[in-house]
Order: sequence, then C-alpha cells, then structure tokens
Amino acid sequence: MKFLDLAKVYIRSGSGGAGAVSFRREKYIEYGGPDGGDGGAGGSVWIEAVDGLNTLIDFRYQQHFFAQNGQHGMGAQRTGKGGEDIVLRVPVGTEVLDEDEETVIADLDTLGQRICLAEGGNGGWGNLRFKTSTNQAPRRANSGQPGVERTIWLRLKLIADVGLLGLPNAGKSTFLAATSNARPKVADYPFTTLHPNLGVVGVDDVEFVVADIPGLIEGAHEGRGLGDMFLGHVERCAALLHLVDGTSGTLLEDWRTIVNEIEAYGEGLADKPRVTVLNKIDAMDDEEREFLREELEAVAGPVHLMSGVSKEGLTDVLRELRSLIDEDRLRRKAEAKAEDDDSDEDTSWQP
Repeated sequence: MKFLDLAKVYIRSGSGGAGAVSFRREKYIEYGGPDGGDGGAGGSVWIEAVDGLNTLIDFRYQQHFFAQNGQHGMGAQRTGKGGEDIVLRVPVGTEVLDEDEETVIADLDTLGQRICLAEGGNGGWGNLRFKTSTNQAPRRANSGQPGVERTIWLRLKLIADVGLLGLPNAGKSTFLAATSNARPKVADYPFTTLHPNLGVVGVDDVEFVVADIPGLIEGAHEGRGLGDMFLGHVERCAALLHLVDGTSGTLLEDWRTIVNEIEAYGEGLADKPRVTVLNKIDAMDDEEREFLREELEAVAGPVHLMSGVSKEGLTDVLRELRSLIDEDRLRRKAEAKAEDDDSDEDTSWQP
C-alpha cells in the first residue's frame, strides 16, 4: 500500500430543507388553518481518528465529501427527514489544516477523537410556526439554511515514541530491521527509504514504537534531496535517535548537518532529548572506535557505540531510549494532572 501523508479534501455539509406552506382541507372541519411542517436539518461532516489506518491513501481516490441535504417539510405538520452525516475516517495523528495549509483546525492525536468540521444547515420553519392570533392563515415559510462548503488539508504525523535521524545510508533502516519485525528496504545506495516506516521495538519486556524517516542532507530545509517534509512524523516523538556513520570519513560534518537541519526546521525538534550513536562499529577496530567516539563526544556529548549488522551495543541504546520515553510519559501525566487540578479549582463554587 502506498504511503500518503498529505491530502487535499473538499467537504460540504447538507443544506436544511425548506418549510412547507400548507392548509388543512378536511371534510366536516369548518376551520382548517395552517399545517405546514418544518424542513429537516442537513447532515454534518465529521472527522474521526480510527484504529487500523496508517496512511491517507484513501483520500487520493476520493477528495469530495458531501453530506446529505435535509428534506422539505410537508403538510399535516410533517417534518422533513434530516440529512445523514458523513464521517471521514483518518489515522490517529492526523492534523486538519485550513486551506492556507498553516492554520490548524484540529489535531486528532487520540484514538476515537471525533470533531465536526462542517455543521449541517437548520431546516426552515413551516407556515404553522407563523400562526398568530392576528394572522390565522400565514402564507410564508422559511427556506432551509445552506450548508457549509470548505477546502481542508489532512496531514498525517505518525504517532511514535522514537524518531530516527541521520544522513542517507547512516544505518537507520538496518537498525529498525534489527530491532523489530519491520522490513524496510536496505541497500548500499542513498535514499533507499522513500517514505516513513514504523516498527515496534522491545527491550526488557517493554515495547515502544520507532519511526524511520528518509535521510536528510545538507540544505534539506530548502528542499534538497527529499527535503524535510518527513520531519513532521517525528515531531510527536519522546526522543530522537541520531545515527552517525562511523565509516563516512566526515564524522563531525555529518553530525553537524543533521543538527543544523532540525534547528532550521523548528517545531521544537532541536529541544527534544537526543541519543547520539556512532554506528557501523563492526567495520572498525577497538582503537579506531575509541578515537572516533572521543572526537564525536567533544561536540555531541555522550555517544553510544553500535552496529545494526552485528547487533553490538543495540541493547544499551534501546535501554537509553526507554528511559527517555518513561521520563516523557511521567512528565505528560504530571502536566495532565496539573491541568485537571486547575480546572477543578476554576469550576468550584465560591460563596
């Protein structure tokens, strides 16, 4: 299945039905009077985060979603049938953007979250509603309220605990394949990864999700290579795993390139906890490993040694990531508890 993380969608809620102008005409009833019913309400357009989806590919083949209009009112005080709602089902982590692709309308980061994007129009009143003591036979009714039509963008940001960063061929896909059941494409040429991959990684009986995105190159924020369009998929991660190829010959330049790109991208990526790893140590001797490690630690801080091929050092890296994830979850729980406490205080009765 092709991965798609951005889609343009046109939506329109249903218009309300018009009210009816009708009068009772029944045998043996001397005074009839108005009996026009109201029009039915139009259907609304909803969006819901559901399980079992990890791409927006469904919206490539259908971009227009129109809810049903309400039916007109009828005589005998019969109200028109309301239009049926329409629901856009998207993966968890989908952002809804306005037509300008910048204004965030909704962020569906929780399973089952459901938001109304366009409310259906109200049905018009029938002439029975306009009957008064001075106007016993009103001949007017309201037309239904028109529906709302708008253009939106859907942007998927994958929900993962760890995001992989590195230049092309830094060993990100090899790491994901070595630690999970994911089977990303692995080859000895750049940009073998063309779309994000997810893998469930386990260490010490604890599992977490790792996202592998296409490699960055210098100038990615200006659109070079595959650009930084996939960095949105690691915005929600608790930690970042920065893999540096120890066999590249330009160790410090490679590290600085990735750091510069995430700083240029913004969105708080540069402030996230980051684990730096000197990768591909299976191709080095002990002396070379320590020399390169000290060289990298001088600018990057603590550095782990690892090989995705021989799996040397993998467990230590996974345990470090797990500790950062646990810290992030505790922090989020504390923030949520503080917000709940504040809301309870605001709603408390004051004598």
